[in-house]
Amino acid sequence: MPTTTVDLRHERAVRKHKLAASYRLFSRFGFDEGAAGHITVRDPGDPQTYWVAPFGRHFGTIGSDDLVRVGEDGTVVEGDGPINRAGYFIHSAVHTARPDVDGAAHAHTTHGRTFSAMRRTLRPLTQDSCAFYRSHSRFAEFSGVVRDRVYGDRIAAALGDGRALILANHGHLTAAASLDAAVWWFVSMERCFQSELLALAAGEADEIGASDAELTASQHTVEYAELCFSVLYERILHEQPDLALSRPDA
Repeated sequence: MPTTTVDLRHERAVRKHKLAASYRLFSRFGFDEGAAGHITVRDPGDPQTYWVAPFGRHFGTIGSDDLVRVGEDGTVVEGDGPINRAGYFIHSAVHTARPDVDGAAHAHTTHGRTFSAMRRTLRPLTQDSCAFYRSHSRFAEFSGVVRDRVYGDRIAAALGDGRALILANHGHLTAAASLDAAVWWFVSMERCFQSELLALAAGEADEIGASDAELTASQHTVEYAELCFSVLYERILHEQPDLALSRPDA
């Protein structure tokens, strides 16, 4: 059945509202660091473009009407406000390399950037960390702020078909078939970094065996990630009524 204009407008409104809520959640969890960080969602009507918050805005104040849509060449094709150029180079590369990806998230979190300074990937120490078992990698290069698309393309190549990437001495990035899953995996990965850092500080930790880790990884589906996001979405709507007022009709 063909997508109607009404369906498209509704889907765009839903995606934009969830994106605004995601920025609020990042602020709520302390993931904002000045102007650093960016979350994007592909536009359903023009998939070569994506929505993002304007550069320099506090994540905790973002609403659907504040978002801007960015074209393939990095120009704002809808909305008003500047964009984070480093964010454009990273996200445009990921969205181009991964047509299956609708949502991507990156920020400079405390545990993410700490873990990224270590030459390691997440070990399967807990049920939660198994979500990233054999589905994340580490981009070992660090050459300062991402200033060109070539750098962004190298990041996208390192991500491959995974759901997450540790950026050396920088932070982490998640990508998924939906914004919901990308945001949840970002939140979960930050907490897994924290758990592993605590385990390292405490001493030895027992890893989950390879076969059990692989089984558990298969249970961390996109659908489960979307369910987990829905809980956070409900939370932020409850805590911040001004965001709930702009929620699109179901």
